[in-house]
Amino acid sequence: MEPIRGSVSIDAQNIMPIIKKWLYSDKDIFIREAVSNGCDAITKLRMVDSRLAQGASVHVEVDRAAKELRIIDDGVGMTEDEVKKNINQVAFSGAKSFLEEYAKNENQEDAGIIGHFGLGFYSVFMVSDKVTIDTLSFREGATPVRWESEDGMQFTMSEGTRQTRGTTVTLHISEAEEEFLDVWRVREVLERYCSFMAVPIYLTEVKPEAEKKEGEEGEAAAQETPAEEKPINDTLPLYAKAPQDCTEEDYKQFYRKTFREYEDPLFWIHLNVDYPFKLKGILYFPKLKEQFGGIEGQIKLYSGQVFVADNIKEVIPEFLMLLKGVIDCPDFPLNVSRSFLQNDGYVRRISNHITKKVADRLTGMFKTERETYEGFWPDIHPFIKYGVMRDEKFAERMKDCILYKTTEGKFLTLEEYKERNGEKLPNKMVYTSDPARQDAAVRLFTERGIDVAVMDTAIDVNFLSYMEYSGDPESKFKFCRVDAELESLTSEEDAPQLDAEKLTALMREATGKDDLAVEVKPLANDKVPVMLIEDEQTRRFNDMGRLYGRKEFTMPAKYNVVLNSRSQAIAKLAEREKDERSVLLAHQLYDLAELSRQPLEAEQMTAFIRRSMEIVELAASL
Repeated sequence: MEPIRGSVSIDAQNIMPIIKKWLYSDKDIFIREAVSNGCDAITKLRMVDSRLAQGASVHVEVDRAAKELRIIDDGVGMTEDEVKKNINQVAFSGAKSFLEEYAKNENQEDAGIIGHFGLGFYSVFMVSDKVTIDTLSFREGATPVRWESEDGMQFTMSEGTRQTRGTTVTLHISEAEEEFLDVWRVREVLERYCSFMAVPIYLTEVKPEAEKKEGEEGEAAAQETPAEEKPINDTLPLYAKAPQDCTEEDYKQFYRKTFREYEDPLFWIHLNVDYPFKLKGILYFPKLKEQFGGIEGQIKLYSGQVFVADNIKEVIPEFLMLLKGVIDCPDFPLNVSRSFLQNDGYVRRISNHITKKVADRLTGMFKTERETYEGFWPDIHPFIKYGVMRDEKFAERMKDCILYKTTEGKFLTLEEYKERNGEKLPNKMVYTSDPARQDAAVRLFTERGIDVAVMDTAIDVNFLSYMEYSGDPESKFKFCRVDAELESLTSEEDAPQLDAEKLTALMREATGKDDLAVEVKPLANDKVPVMLIEDEQTRRFNDMGRLYGRKEFTMPAKYNVVLNSRSQAIAKLAEREKDERSVLLAHQLYDLAELSRQPLEAEQMTAFIRRSMEIVELAASL
């Protein structure tokens, strides 16, 4: 063939700077594009003649001495005309025309051609001073072709010297990008982007001779190290297999290897959809335990076994980002850089389907494996509560499967809680945010046969409010912490009458708080002399302010001091004339009630200890 010089045909002006600075946000993505093209070439060969393609593979060679990175495939190769069409005309999709040609053969299945041997190829100029293509078509009588360019715009094309079918793309790496001459860096990129490509990929490091013989002239000859025995990728990843062909250990090994985890997942969902779109994947539920803040999952998105990105919010609903998994959808409408999704309506359908499958798995487990579901609840409840608050459809599916763990270790749905406690506690659920510290208040309820739910994680602050405003408005169902609910703890039967005005004045003088709200009520349990009741809504508002670091939005706390008229200690105080001793005891009772809620401030604690010693001395002198 006659040598040809020319300029690459493009529709947009000066496209190379755009490719280098904007089209690909991550520079290392050029390896994915170049290797994808090699895989496509082999996929095309399989479609033409599967026998020729037996044993075909892609080899990536790192040659630091020559400052070259080579991507070699033994696929279909290209003729002179195909190079002109696929390389010299930027944005021409060779994959598209190839599929259109072979679609006439009704026996051909979608073989998953992934590359655009056009714009994708031009990403290699982000890191190269010069790029060379040496190719020979599989077609009988074809002539080898050599294509060379230093900037991706001007090229020379001539007859090549390649003797075997396929294509070698040689990147002369620029000085600023020599990190891509480090075999470990290249391995890292290959494992990130190409670990599941459907064609075997081998990585080879080309090394010079260790030493030159003394007196030998010329440079040391490059010596190629043998290719690794195993490809760096898994051509048939677990998620691409039928679920019935996968064992429990297979799922666990895939999880540990893919996400570099040492702890096994709780359980998983294997997605295998053929209609109305093709989608495969595995979603894993990791152990979240009680901590929710700061946890971030990792869902890897693939298109035709080619890695696209992690955690793409258009595809993966935000609440599912707590999970780990892989999603592969060859129908994703990607733009040319394979990094950004288009066609919102289509993507939304995929996202909704993933959400539905997750909800189906959870509700199915709840209905048929309730004991297993309860065992997982301490780990998965933050994820489910977050999902319920963030996704209306997910909330609708999961509303009957939300559990509330009680201080007695029972797991109850909202309806089950109402059935057990509705007579004693209508339209309410009592809960504790700290079972140990609030133990005295918890016992007031459990001794009366009322279940107390444990809501002690950060997400519960928002979740309780969500459940109240999203429920049936007519039911007016409320959640009350154990130190904010008294109605179910009082009993007027045989209740003694005490001087409430006298006790109020005593408590105000003891605490130095003239506006202290004091109530005298007959609590059913006569062993609790005093309780501090805090307004539920004010406390929740302040909790959320602290949770989000917005202390400036907190409101003054609203407390009521409730004195138990059935307590002998309170009855004795009511009978006594006010003196130093009664003030001392009143102040001590107030601090005990405060201490049951939260730690005392430093000065309060010092005064409390000193006062305790005084009371001990008084008791000893009696």
